[in-house]
Amino acid sequence: MTHLQRESCELAIVGGGPAGLAAATLAAELGVETVLFDEQSAPGGQVYRNVEANAPRHDALAAILGGDYAGGLALVRAFRASGAAYEPESAVWQVAASGKVGVSRGGRAYLTRAQRVVLATGAMERPVPVPGWTLPGVMGAGAVQTLMKASGIVPDRPVVLAGCGPLLYLVAVQLVRANAPLVAVVDTSAATLAGTVRAALPLLPAFAGDLAKGLSWIATLKARRIPIHKGSRLVVEGTGRVEAVTFDSGGRRVRIATSLLLLHEGVIPNNQVTTSLRCKHVWNVAQAAWRPETDPFGATSSARVAVAGDGAGIGGARAAVHRGRLAALDAAFRLGRIGRDERDARARPERTALAREARLRAFLDRVYRPAEAVRPLDDDTLACRCEEVSAGELRGLIAEGFTDLNQLKSFSRCGMGQCQGRMCAGTVGRILAEGLATDMAAVGHYRLRIPVKPLPLAELAELGHADRNDKPVLEVADGDPSQRI
Repeated sequence: MTHLQRESCELAIVGGGPAGLAAATLAAELGVETVLFDEQSAPGGQVYRNVEANAPRHDALAAILGGDYAGGLALVRAFRASGAAYEPESAVWQVAASGKVGVSRGGRAYLTRAQRVVLATGAMERPVPVPGWTLPGVMGAGAVQTLMKASGIVPDRPVVLAGCGPLLYLVAVQLVRANAPLVAVVDTSAATLAGTVRAALPLLPAFAGDLAKGLSWIATLKARRIPIHKGSRLVVEGTGRVEAVTFDSGGRRVRIATSLLLLHEGVIPNNQVTTSLRCKHVWNVAQAAWRPETDPFGATSSARVAVAGDGAGIGGARAAVHRGRLAALDAAFRLGRIGRDERDARARPERTALAREARLRAFLDRVYRPAEAVRPLDDDTLACRCEEVSAGELRGLIAEGFTDLNQLKSFSRCGMGQCQGRMCAGTVGRILAEGLATDMAAVGHYRLRIPVKPLPLAELAELGHADRNDKPVLEVADGDPSQRI
């Protein structure tokens, strides 16, 4: 596992989480020249971040993070032993339809050409744009979990968790185990606990362990006397930083003082690269998110590119592993390492397991539909935090006749900040859909241009392995000069 500026490879995998690790391991075992590019310094992704260092520990941190997290160590070890090349601390800022991959590492950028690319970029937390969400002291629940995994850092000030989804309760339990000052949990989901239990009954034979685990998290919080509120219409209060959160609960307005508010309403596919490639995307109504259109092996409408894991639609860590293996099998077939019959035969158990996981995901999507993250915004609430554009400003432009999402982006600058629309794309699309009395599928999504990650001009000027006779060196879509820089 070396760190090189590679001119070419057979298979480039982007992302070192469960899907990327599984895909790289199997592809290398099948004889494919495989390189995994990963932004982190060690494999594991967000789910298993820093697992090699944390899992073998016999201290409080290992107990806090739990057995599911430690289970990721087996994936990492299998990858380390597979023979696949590993390029850590490597940010991929471009993937072109031709297989050209732009990488930035150690202050230098370079291009490499891959015959096949598997994007295993995973998911990101869904932004929750409530009034006051940009105040210092408001974070995503996953961000605090990342701090625990990466550095063993836990909050030392009063914390409130607000939102919905399994991760909300997992993080709450982890904070309790870490003796962090958790003040309350505000559950914004519409489903009641009794209704959730009833909906889960058909899943008991296959997923008893998963369902029991979720109930145990709630029981742990109740045993520690952590208040759990059903709430809606969140508002963050504070002057200069968060001081309290208020919400409707049981017919009254509740206010809870806090110094740290963690918001979470599920995760959405991280599809910046597939969007920049102009891959076909579909609106997933159940998950309220865009995802790239893929075949059973993860192949997209871009001939050389596949997507594995949550980037193709949220399925969870176990599903990501199966999707990664399916993408690897298809890559090995396309690259001539195995035949179609072998690919299909080896794919059957993976597809069966994936179908099983889809049953649990459908249940979670149903009972934990985002509420606060899709509620109509007050005019004063910021829709785009990078450019500080409010919902009211966007509605004003729509009233003036702006009916195209990308036109709205150009005139408002929403989506043109450093995050490249990661934090505002869904919100701006929703405001436009509301203004036009239509749905998200009708308004579409942003057209992204490269680089999809910030790239210093100094690195671009010294771009390694660029063909100086191929102008321009940065390409987005083959055959479409208007999409080249």
